[in-house]
Amino acid sequence: MKLSTKIKIATAIIALLPFVTFALAIRFAAPTELRDVIQNVIIIIISVDSLLMVWIYYSVIAPLNKLKKAAKMIEKGNLDFELTRKQKDEFGEVFEDFEQMRLRLKETAEEKIQFDEENRELISNISHDLKTPITAIRGYVEGIMDGVADTPEKVDKYIRIIYTKTNEMNQLLSELTVYSQLDTNRIPFNFQKVNVTHYFEDCVDEITMDLDSKNIEVSYTNELPQDTVMIADPEQFSRAISNIISNAIKYMGKQNGRMNIRLLDEGDFIHIEFEDSGKGIAAKDLPYIFDRFYRTDTSRNSSQGGSGIGLSVVQKVIEAHGGRVWATSKEGIGTTIHFSIRKYYEPILMEEKASNTSN
Repeated sequence: MKLSTKIKIATAIIALLPFVTFALAIRFAAPTELRDVIQNVIIIIISVDSLLMVWIYYSVIAPLNKLKKAAKMIEKGNLDFELTRKQKDEFGEVFEDFEQMRLRLKETAEEKIQFDEENRELISNISHDLKTPITAIRGYVEGIMDGVADTPEKVDKYIRIIYTKTNEMNQLLSELTVYSQLDTNRIPFNFQKVNVTHYFEDCVDEITMDLDSKNIEVSYTNELPQDTVMIADPEQFSRAISNIISNAIKYMGKQNGRMNIRLLDEGDFIHIEFEDSGKGIAAKDLPYIFDRFYRTDTSRNSSQGGSGIGLSVVQKVIEAHGGRVWATSKEGIGTTIHFSIRKYYEPILMEEKASNTSN
């Protein structure tokens, strides 16, 4: 038997008791004085019972009905309501717990909707960004097969273009694989002590060789002490830097660009800046550029393809290193990506530093 039914039966019994008492008094013909007393008592009991019934209804039955209605709404998938109770009693606590559960369910449902939308967008992006190079590869292969490339020079040119397009597809698939592994924490980081100066000198050499071929000038400034050390996974850190450079090249929008790389000393932290001379990012887009699949360019032309997850990978890698990443930008001037990474101190040096600070 349901609790609400039991409460209703108990309430009905309480309500009937005065009438039963009155009937018994009349039945046994009590003396007039006693009968008057009994009648007054019965009136009082009826009044108290009526108040008790109202109290039981509003304190127990009504809240139960409200909870039941809320549960039915959740069962139907309707989470757009609010369950509140002003009284601070047991039901008030139940209502609060129920409301917290509803909010969590709604948040989960909204996250799922957003995730599904992002997945649909990702599939659309992948379809577009794979279709473009595949179509090009097919066209150049057919050109070789049909004899359109009728000289060794043309054949060599077609093969180079095919090679470039396959590299584009491989880069896209690599980005997706890495992001998936980072998102599910399936990439084991190999953290080690890294001399920042030596590491970035090698990085800048590689970046300079790559950007020279694209008519992009590279400048490098290092204000750190030569013995500055950080704890990092060199491979994953290099991946983050590569994504930043690739993203800058993609949206450079100029024939002769510039990339400034700066290492700044900020006490216990290393501040790294990658400043490009690209077209910049609109203020409305800047807060979202590290969101997965977010693209400031919605036209999706072939020169600016990509999955839209390059900077998301950057953020995940830097945060996995205990650092943070952000961006500043001015339209028409360029964009700067900033890293902040904590320095590493040997234990004995840390003790000396603390001693010097206290003195």
